[in-house]
Amino acid sequence: MHPDKISKILQELSSNRISVADAEKSLKYLAYDDIGFARVDHHRHLRSGMPEVIYAPGKTDQQIIAIAKKIKQVGSDVLISRVEAKTAAKLKKSMTRVKYYNEARMIYIPAGRRSGPQIDKDAKVVICSAGTSDIPVAEEAAVTAWAAGCQVDKLYDVGVAGLHRLTAGAKILQEALAIVVVAGMEGALASVVGGLVDRPVIAVPTSVGYGASFGGVAALLGMLNSCSTGVVVVNIDNGFGAGMAASMIAQVNRNSDSSNTSSDSQ
Repeated sequence: MHPDKISKILQELSSNRISVADAEKSLKYLAYDDIGFARVDHHRHLRSGMPEVIYAPGKTDQQIIAIAKKIKQVGSDVLISRVEAKTAAKLKKSMTRVKYYNEARMIYIPAGRRSGPQIDKDAKVVICSAGTSDIPVAEEAAVTAWAAGCQVDKLYDVGVAGLHRLTAGAKILQEALAIVVVAGMEGALASVVGGLVDRPVIAVPTSVGYGASFGGVAALLGMLNSCSTGVVVVNIDNGFGAGMAASMIAQVNRNSDSSNTSSDSQ
């Protein structure tokens, strides 16, 4: 927490050289641990509502473990994305209560004595996948939104080749505050879902498809050119980004609904 900097801020506050609001703003951006190869941001949860998430590719197993331990030390949940099974096995030997989600390639480690995140059942997010091959990216989005505290429902393998499978889940879609649609090939499912609901849709193009799909570029362009309103698009295979966006939308909408209810009751 850099005690010398905190002392300076407190001295300035005590002598009325800065306001309480200014002191609070400064303190909010000071808490990080410099461990040489990384500066672990402990106050990200205060700023964005979610602790720092570790992106595993490009890091050694030792670096991932060291960062995870620092995050857990301050009482935050640990979430690690794109983790290979062998790295997960090493984490399980180094830390307790490590949960590895193989299909999502994600690790979740709860803070304190909790077994999982504190879920707001009214902050509902639905994850749709066009095909079974899209499920790994969909699971990345699902685990992310769940770790962020959302109630997550899933509609998998409901692509446009058989629309009756999607319409059977219409009630689930309508109950969501945000919807993530994961699709490869031509990416048409996002437009279809966007035309069925009055909810924001976060579209995730995947690299699933044959040669002319260009590793997900065809789906990306199709989603960007959607004629349905309320469809926004993240990068190819970016289930994590979609899950985070959906959770933030759901929680903002949930809080807005709660405020309106309180106002109405008064």
